[in-house]
Amino acid sequence: MIFIFDLDDTLYDESSYVSSGFKTVSKYLEKNYKVNSSEAFNYMMKDLRKNGRGKIFNNVLEKYSLFTNSRLKKLVSVYRMHIPDIKLYKDSLNIFKTFRDSPKYVVTDGNKIVQNIKCNALKLDKYIKKIFITYRYGIKNSKPSTYCFNKILQIEKAKPNNVLCIGDNPNKDFFNLNKEGFYTVRIMRGMFKEVKVDKENDGKLIIKSLNEITPKFIKSLNQIEKFQYS
Repeated sequence: MIFIFDLDDTLYDESSYVSSGFKTVSKYLEKNYKVNSSEAFNYMMKDLRKNGRGKIFNNVLEKYSLFTNSRLKKLVSVYRMHIPDIKLYKDSLNIFKTFRDSPKYVVTDGNKIVQNIKCNALKLDKYIKKIFITYRYGIKNSKPSTYCFNKILQIEKAKPNNVLCIGDNPNKDFFNLNKEGFYTVRIMRGMFKEVKVDKENDGKLIIKSLNEITPKFIKSLNQIEKFQYS
């Protein structure tokens, strides 16, 4: 079996990346503008919980009467370019070990530089045969496009029913893969764990941990039609 993993909230906790970035931005503000870094960090985390990601850097600059477009761009750059303090979930390491000899890939959307920095910080090259950052192939080929997935089929000379695709976002991770005959698995964690979608758009199988994917689980996939959507 060939494995294709999503990255954010599938293999590691994306909130740890955000927290790491905010800490770096806070330290930058303290160094350059004598802003209290702990206060700035707590403000951004509170803003995130209340309002989402939209204008956090705008707001923190305005809080300290520092806003200019150039400073905003600088904070975005500091955030995106920082080396994050992140680590793989334990069950990610377990599945890599359990299926050490199976081809493993990552397909992830997002800024090319940012996603590459994340992958390097997680040392994914130790476990993953190739990482596909979809934006390198044009945004039109990001999920839900199956472009990168089909490139993996070409590399492996395989068919979709030889591939297990694991992700967390039912808004884009599964429905086109389902149509093309890939095995899809939704892991219920991260920001999308409470999202409900039609069966056609969801993973064919639902799990709470990657530890549920065992050799026995893989053998059962030839009876996939017997499984029910959760």
